[in-house]
Amino acid sequence: MSEQRPALVRPPRLISLEGGEGAGKSTVMAALRASLEASGAEVVCTREPGGTPLAERIRAILLEATNEAPCASAELLLMFAARAQLVETVIGPALERGAWVISDRFTDASHVYQGAARGGDLALIAELERRIVRIEPAVTLLLDVSVAVGRARIGNRGALDRIEAEREEFFETVRAAYLRRAEQHADRFHVIDASQSAKAVAAQAVAVLDAHREGVQ
Repeated sequence: MSEQRPALVRPPRLISLEGGEGAGKSTVMAALRASLEASGAEVVCTREPGGTPLAERIRAILLEATNEAPCASAELLLMFAARAQLVETVIGPALERGAWVISDRFTDASHVYQGAARGGDLALIAELERRIVRIEPAVTLLLDVSVAVGRARIGNRGALDRIEAEREEFFETVRAAYLRRAEQHADRFHVIDASQSAKAVAAQAVAVLDAHREGVQ
């Protein structure tokens, strides 16, 4: 008899933002936070990789442009190490006390970046998700924008990190993988056209959140 695989828990107050580089996640996060706080809710905003002192150190290793870039397997395991620390020390405790958590990327990003774009083992990523992370967002907002627009936006930031400096083909794969994942998980994904004005994108994101909150006790 085969071993039963643990199912992912979906906390209703966990929201994630996904999308390629330059999609505008920071702007949307600020709008969601303001909407929730206006109703008196506690809100914890975080990011991946990062969100804790240890995870931020891992983030620096992952993103800095050095002579020794991590191989694909090392990148994957470092991502999950940072994620495990974030869930254990920040996200889990916040959800337990009833706070809303908004994360700039979550495990979907590993399925897309370390899986589809890097050619990683998708079955392994799913197993790490079940064994280590154990939770998935109740709502995932995918901010979809063309690679050309996204790269033009990040070009105004100055020096690019190791991921931002990837080739255009890499980001085309990322975008396609995100859209495919949104189709596969349509019960929690909401795709928003991020080529619109920042105000319009934020308004649509808040509308999705408001609709979700109606069913959350």
